[in-house]
Order: sequence, then C-alpha cells, then structure tokens
Amino acid sequence: MSFQAYIDNIKAKTGKTPDDFKKIAEKKGLLKPGVKAGQIVNWLKEDFDLGHGHAMAIYAVFKGIKQVKVDNDSKPDKPAASKKTAPKKKS
Repeated sequence: MSFQAYIDNIKAKTGKTPDDFKKIAEKKGLLKPGVKAGQIVNWLKEDFDLGHGHAMAIYAVFKGIKQVKVDNDSKPDKPAASKKTAPKKKS
C-alpha cells in the first residue's frame, strides 16, 4: 500500500486529514519535545481506532518525514493483485 493510500484510508475511516490530527495533537500536548512516537501512536490507536501502520503514517507526517496532499475527492487505492511466483530451484 502506498503512503498516500494510508492517508486516504485514514480520512475515509475518521473523516480527518493529517492537519486535523496535528491540530488535535497540539492541543493535547503531544507535539512537544520529548514526546515519544509510542505515545502518539497509542493515542491514535485508542482514540481513533487506527491500526499501527496507519498511526505511524500520521506520526511520519507530524515529524515531516512525509508530506501529503489530501484530495477530498480521492478514493483509497485498491490493493494490487498479488502475483505468486514459483520458488527458485537450487543449482
């Protein structure tokens, strides 16, 4: 799943953009120096029922690791069909 797909899925599930989460986190004091990633991730899991990967995507946005463009009309990416390959033979 692409990073943007994570963000799109979060918006579809919660109705909130990364900026919305950032504003809430600031009010809760979660963006102050010394706050660990685990605290933020746990908050997102508990209050918004996000999975670990989705919570980490929001954390990445908070830390400036990823920048996202939110398109209100976008739909989450469909998962790519997986291709199974035969195991490699040992020579």
